[in-house]
Amino acid sequence: MSPDTDTDHDDTSLASQHRPQTLSQVLYPSAAALVVPLTLLLFLQWPLREWVQAWSRQVNDVAQILFALYVAVAITAASRASAHLAALRPAPVPSRRRTLSRAALMLVCVGPWTLFMLWAAAAPIVQSVAGLERFSETLVPGYFVIKLALALLLALVLLDALAAVLKARRAAS
Repeated sequence: MSPDTDTDHDDTSLASQHRPQTLSQVLYPSAAALVVPLTLLLFLQWPLREWVQAWSRQVNDVAQILFALYVAVAITAASRASAHLAALRPAPVPSRRRTLSRAALMLVCVGPWTLFMLWAAAAPIVQSVAGLERFSETLVPGYFVIKLALALLLALVLLDALAAVLKARRAAS
């Protein structure tokens, strides 16, 4: 080992290596990892039902849970990546003022709706989790996770709208 490599290091690269990861850097790839097991479970339903004649409903229950969690995160991830299907794409480089106004309008539109939905769904979600709600066909506990995925979806949409406003304000300053 040469003496140069031991003493000569870039502080910026060192700081970036040890920077804490954001929620999106952890959550989005984790949700993306659910696609393969979800696909496998959906594929296994038919052979289990037709050939084994067992476990297809339980596999369906697990697939529903994975799908709910995946969708809860994927909607926000698609918004962040501007990957939603849209009739018109935004201008390639909008002005800082336009970016801030779009972010503020998004928060004005999405904020009250997500807060209302969180408020309206809070009691059923709490009741579902407290009772470890079961799937109706199999009576296997786990349906409560689907209701928790609804709360996760709403919270992520609201946090994304807030983050967009904060990012646009910082860029405009």
